[in-house]
Order: sequence, then structure tokens, then C-alpha cells
Amino acid sequence: MAQKKDMGKILRQFGLVFVALIIIIFMSITSDVFLTSQNIINILRQISINGILAVGMTFVILTGGIDLSVGSVFAITGVIVGSLLQSGTNWFLASLAALAISMVCGAINGWLISYVGFQPFIATLSTMTIGRGFAQVYSNGKPYTISDPSFKVIGQGNFLGIPVPIILLVIFCVIGMIILTMTTFGRYVFAIGGNINAAKLSGVRTQKVQLMVYVLSSVCAWMVGLILAARISSGQPTAGESYEMDAIAATAIGGTSMNGGIGSLTGTICGFVILGLLQNSMNLMNINSFWQQIVKGLLIIIAVFLDMRTKGKKN
Repeated sequence: MAQKKDMGKILRQFGLVFVALIIIIFMSITSDVFLTSQNIINILRQISINGILAVGMTFVILTGGIDLSVGSVFAITGVIVGSLLQSGTNWFLASLAALAISMVCGAINGWLISYVGFQPFIATLSTMTIGRGFAQVYSNGKPYTISDPSFKVIGQGNFLGIPVPIILLVIFCVIGMIILTMTTFGRYVFAIGGNINAAKLSGVRTQKVQLMVYVLSSVCAWMVGLILAARISSGQPTAGESYEMDAIAATAIGGTSMNGGIGSLTGTICGFVILGLLQNSMNLMNINSFWQQIVKGLLIIIAVFLDMRTKGKKN
């Protein structure tokens, strides 16, 4: 039985790679721009945002939860950093202040879910709304212009010719894979998603692990908030709207079960790469953004349907 599941997982991930190759081959034939170095860099910059968010979302969904608040945490990070930089605060200290606030947001989510007993959807929907309102109130609905060149490196700089956001994406993916596959914490994440009651009986401190998972998700949102604020030189209270949906889509497409307990960051990486390729391809083909949303929604339906078929479940 275990061998059958492993084979299904391998086939699914190879299937994702095949889909990515099909997109690349098709676009390389139909577009002269697709394989240019500038467009490849654009694709990698695009997926760096969703990719880092999806790393945190994978941990959350593996526990059987969901985090709708990451877009709001994203916005809070931007306005906090922007306001502190305008007041003359060092960029590093401003970033740490935003990190602390982001971790508090994640801890509130984790506390509501694991200690109070809220459903993850309701808890994070509430904090998403509160967080978005906080960003608007804090900034008075106006963006903060960022002029600090040292801070802008996070979103606009290069290291050895590689854009910094791409380097940060690789770092977050590697750290995430190490935590998930090589640590006790990672095993606990899978155990909670598989059967939280069995995990409790096995001595797992499920409440603490769940709280830490939501903090981790908010840390990923913080990093993305810094990248975007640095890229556009502005802390926007409206930043990150609907970004949580792209992160959930990447995780679902990558094979992480929405019921928890099954999935991998390797699959999530395939998921956000495919989404990035699709979005870039549709932009090059001048496909309306509304149709792009429809395509993303259909991909989520297909991914969840395949997950249900794999588990032999019926609605």
C-alpha cells in the first residue's frame, strides 16, 4: 500500500514536470520573447513572491489548516517598514520591527486555532480582515515612499548576476525542505495533518507545533512584503491582495492534500513554477487577466480532484 502511494506521488510530480516542459516547448515555438534572458529573469522574479509564500502555506496545509491572512501580513510589513524608513530608522532595524509584528500576527492565528479552537478558515479570515484594516488605518490609506538604496537591494539588487529575490527564494525553499524532511518538527507537522488525535496520544505537543507553523507562514509573508516594498520603492496598504490564493493554488497543484498529512515542498516548487510559467505565457499571449483567474481556479479544482482520486474519496 505504501509503495503504491509512493509510486502515485512520484508519477504526479513527474506529471508536473511534464506539464512545465509542455508549456516551455509550446511558448518557445509561438513566442520569440519567451526564452530571452530578460523574460526568464522576469519569470523567476514573479515566482519568487508566490514561491516564498507557498513555502509557508505548505507547512500550514500539511497540518490540515489554511492561512488566508498572509496577504494582510504582507501589507502590514510594507507600511511598517515604509513608515520607519521615512522616519530615519536604519533599514535593518525597520525590517526586524516588521518581522516582530508579522510573527505576532502568526502567533495570534496559531493561538486562535490551536488553543481557542477556531476553525483555520474562520480564524485566518478574521485576521486577514483585521490586518488589512490595520494597514489602512496605520498608513491612513496612503503609501509610504521608500528611498533608502540599501533597503531597495532586497527587491532590485543582484548578487553575482542573480537577482536577490531569486536567491531568497532558494534559501527559503532549502531551509523549508530541511525542516520538513530532516527534523522532528517536520515529522510532527505530517503527524498532525495525518491524525491529530493520534499525534497527541504519541506525545506530540500539537498546540505548540500548530502555533509555530502559523508563525512560520507569517515569516514567509514578511519576507515577501520586504521584497515587494523594495522592488516598487513603496509600502502599500493594499499590497498582497489575493496573493494568498496564488500560494494556496501552488500548494494544491503541487500535490499537498488540503486535508493535511500528505505533500512535499518539491511538489510545491513544481506548483509555483507552473503557475509562473502559465501567467507569463498568458501575458505574452495578451490573454485578459480575468481569464487568467479562471485558469488558476480550474487548476485548483483539477488538483483537488486528483487528490480525492488518489485517496479514493468521494464527495
